[in-house]
Amino acid sequence: MPVTTADITLTPEELRRYNRHLILPEVGLEGQKKLKAASVLLVGAGGLGSPLALYLAAAGVGRLGLVDFDVVDETNLQRQVLHGTKDVGRPKLESARDRILDINPHVQVDLYKTRLTSENALDIIKEYDLVADGTDNFPTRYLVNDACVLAGKPNVYASIFRFEGQVSVFGTPDGPCYRCLYPEPPPPGLVPSCAEGGVLGVLPGLVGTIQATEVIKMILGIGTPLIGRLLLVDTLHMQFRTLKVRKNPECPICGEHRTIHELIDYEQFCGLPSRNGEAAAQQTAESEVPEITVHELKARLERGDRPVILDVRKPHEVQIASIEHDLLIPVDELPERLSELESYRDREIVVYCRSGARSARATKLLREAGFRDVKNLKGGILAWSQEIDPSIPQY
Repeated sequence: MPVTTADITLTPEELRRYNRHLILPEVGLEGQKKLKAASVLLVGAGGLGSPLALYLAAAGVGRLGLVDFDVVDETNLQRQVLHGTKDVGRPKLESARDRILDINPHVQVDLYKTRLTSENALDIIKEYDLVADGTDNFPTRYLVNDACVLAGKPNVYASIFRFEGQVSVFGTPDGPCYRCLYPEPPPPGLVPSCAEGGVLGVLPGLVGTIQATEVIKMILGIGTPLIGRLLLVDTLHMQFRTLKVRKNPECPICGEHRTIHELIDYEQFCGLPSRNGEAAAQQTAESEVPEITVHELKARLERGDRPVILDVRKPHEVQIASIEHDLLIPVDELPERLSELESYRDREIVVYCRSGARSARATKLLREAGFRDVKNLKGGILAWSQEIDPSIPQY
C-alpha cells in the first residue's frame, strides 16, 4: 500500500519510544515513518476496536479515526479494555480518545459520533488509507465491505462469537471481498448476537490483536497478509486454521461484471427493517407477536390470574437470574419439544427470555403451531429487573 514518507520526521522522543521497532530490519526508520504517515479508520470502539486502537496507537500509526455512537455500559467492561469503570455512561469515543492519547500523544484521533450508513460511509472512508472493521452485525459488515471496494480501500476484517473468531483482509485489487466469502447474509435471528450468545472476555483481545497485526503489515508492506485467506480461531480448543478464500468472478461488487455500483439499504439486504421504516415495522411486529408488559404480568400474578409461563433461555442462564416459570425449554429445542406443551394448548402462555428477542421468536413459532393464546413478555427478564424487582441480577 503506497504511503508517502518524504515529509515525515521523527522527534528524538519518538525515536526513543519506537526503539524496539527501529531495530527490526523489517521496520526500521523508514517503516516507522510509514506508520506515522498512515491513517486507519476503526469502525467500532468496542471489543475488537479496543485492542485495535491500543496497539495501533502504541505502534505509532499517525492518524486514527473512530466511528461509534454508543456509550460505555457496565457489561462492556468484561472485554472492552479501552474503557474503565469510571467511564460507564460516557460516550465510548470520549473514553477511547483519552486512552489512546494517554498511550501515545503523537497520534491524531478523529472522532465520528455517528452510525456508519450508506449516506456517510464513503465520505468518511475516503479520508483513510485502510479500514479495520470491528463491527458486530451483518448489515454494517456488508456496508463496510462495499464502501471499501467502491473507495478502493483495504478492509481488515474480524469477527467474534462465544469462543471463536475470524480474521481476513478483503478489498485489495488482487484479493476477494467479504461478499466473495459470504454472498448472502444468514436469515434474521439465525445467528444470535453476542448479547444473547455471550463472548469470552479475552477473545476480542486475541482476535483484535491479530487484526491490528494485519493492519501494521499492510502499512509496512511486509510479510504475508491474510489476503485470500480466512484465519479461524477456536479458543476453547486453542486451534488455529486457515482457509483459502478465492475471488469470485461473479461477485456483484468486486467481480468482473459488477452489478452494485453504489451503496444500498443493508438492513433490507439482510432481511431487517430499514431504519426509515422502523415504526411501521414495529407495528407489524407487534401485530404478529402479541406482547404483555412486565407490569401487566405482575398485576396478573398478584390477583391470581396466572398464565402458563414458559422460559426459553438456556439452563445456565436460569442459574444467573430467574422469575417464576412453569416450563423451561430453550428456544432452539422448542420445535422438537412442542409435545411438552400439549396440555397447555387451550391456556394462555406467556413466553420470556433475557431481553424479549428469543421469546418473540418462540411466541411466533407457537402461534404458527396452533397455540392461539401466546404472548411475549416485552423486554424479558431485563425489564422485570429494571421495572419490577431490582434484586434480580441483570446479565
